[in-house]
Amino acid sequence: MSTLTPQNGAGRDSNNVVDLFSKKTFTALQDERIIRLSPEHDGMSMLYSNSTSGPEKLYAMKILCWGLRENGEVVGMVPWLNKVVPCDELTNEQHGQYEGYYDIGAELVFSEPPAYKVLELQNAANYFEFEQAAGTDIIQEIPDTIGTHAMLNAEDSGSIILTEVLSWRLLYNGVIEGMLINEEQVSSTPVLPGDSCLYPANENPDFRYFFQHHIANQIKAEDPEALAAISLLFEES
Repeated sequence: MSTLTPQNGAGRDSNNVVDLFSKKTFTALQDERIIRLSPEHDGMSMLYSNSTSGPEKLYAMKILCWGLRENGEVVGMVPWLNKVVPCDELTNEQHGQYEGYYDIGAELVFSEPPAYKVLELQNAANYFEFEQAAGTDIIQEIPDTIGTHAMLNAEDSGSIILTEVLSWRLLYNGVIEGMLINEEQVSSTPVLPGDSCLYPANENPDFRYFFQHHIANQIKAEDPEALAAISLLFEES
């Protein structure tokens, strides 16, 4: 949702169009739009902190992919609550503050994306041009490589269902959709990215959150701490 800053004259400058939620101008949002994805295959993670545990304690979350922005910047991407977000946009000290990237194999903390990912994304974006694309046109679809699950919670029944996210779909407008399997429409197996039986999680009215596999497994095992955290999420939503 956007609003126009009042000005004299009939013309409208995109620098004066402000998004009510992000408080950023339309031009800034366009510059930050994700235009290409590259899956993370080497197990690199995002480091984050929160005020509950204190700044001295850091948590690691596996990076789903790297994203190329319209302005040329490359950033790590992670499933966070109910959407995929750039790591550097996690600035909530209470729930999640981005602190950097982590290569567990080399035990290295770094702040800039790997150079080989930057080159890969730049070359791919130059090769795959979508001059006629617009809005919600599909630009790319990549497999999920980190075991992401979607939580479905029917409010009338109170039951919780965890289902695997098979792939992620990038739209021209920069939105990234987690794709789930509609079991009733499966015509062949294995189900692959792009198959017609897939649908976006956000089109399911029972969809609530995304979780990485270790959290999903804790929930399935009815781990008390995991269930308490889920209850807190529902209370805050």
